[in-house]
Amino acid sequence: MVNRTRSFLLSSLLLLWSASAGFAQEISPKDTEDWSRKPPLVAPGKRGTAPSDAIILFSGKRDLDKWEHPDGTQVKWKVKGDVLTIEKDATDLRTKQPFGSVQLHIEWKTPDPKEDGSNSRGNSGVFLMDQYELQIYESYQDMSVIYYNGQAASIYKQHIPLVNASTAPQTWQTFDVVFNAPEFNPDKSLKTPAYITVFHNGVLVQNHVEIKGPMMYEGYPEYTYHAAKLPIRLQEHDSRVSFRNIWVREL
Repeated sequence: MVNRTRSFLLSSLLLLWSASAGFAQEISPKDTEDWSRKPPLVAPGKRGTAPSDAIILFSGKRDLDKWEHPDGTQVKWKVKGDVLTIEKDATDLRTKQPFGSVQLHIEWKTPDPKEDGSNSRGNSGVFLMDQYELQIYESYQDMSVIYYNGQAASIYKQHIPLVNASTAPQTWQTFDVVFNAPEFNPDKSLKTPAYITVFHNGVLVQNHVEIKGPMMYEGYPEYTYHAAKLPIRLQEHDSRVSFRNIWVREL
């Protein structure tokens, strides 16, 4: 009886092996080749320049016509060469063109902390779709002045950065962002939340984290229906933060 059982099991294994081997032989290498979508050609940027398909949002004074204050007035922030600097009490700045899912590159620099004269040092932010904030803050080494989900590279009041990759005040820093916009159902309920990946000075600090809703200083974020594309906004928050080399690629 034992021999018969063993013989049956061996026969079954041989049949399974033969079937799988035969199946593998029936698949040609060409069967797994995908020719459905040819990727478009894009020349990568060299020495800090944008890739060939990017929309240049700021590289100098000539780009100011791509920006406006929320009330629609012309830019009152200071421009010197290829640097854009916040003027206090001049309100936020936003792009005239709306965007949804994007790859964004932006370089920024906080001022001398003595200029701000308070615990609110180098305070600004990048708002994707005018409401989802990636925080800018002077966060070099000493983080005793602000909560961790409010320091540089945090998703404000939502996600602490994985590491603190900040450099010293008055040095140029970079954010490289992949932002996936939220999607809504026909009845205006949320279908898919927004997601964001952030590299701060070349270091991964937000790894495809789910954005919980628009930025909230008090209370908890909650999604409400909005357009599929909205402006990118730079925050004026009583600090002379500077920006340069801003470009975006629509995804």
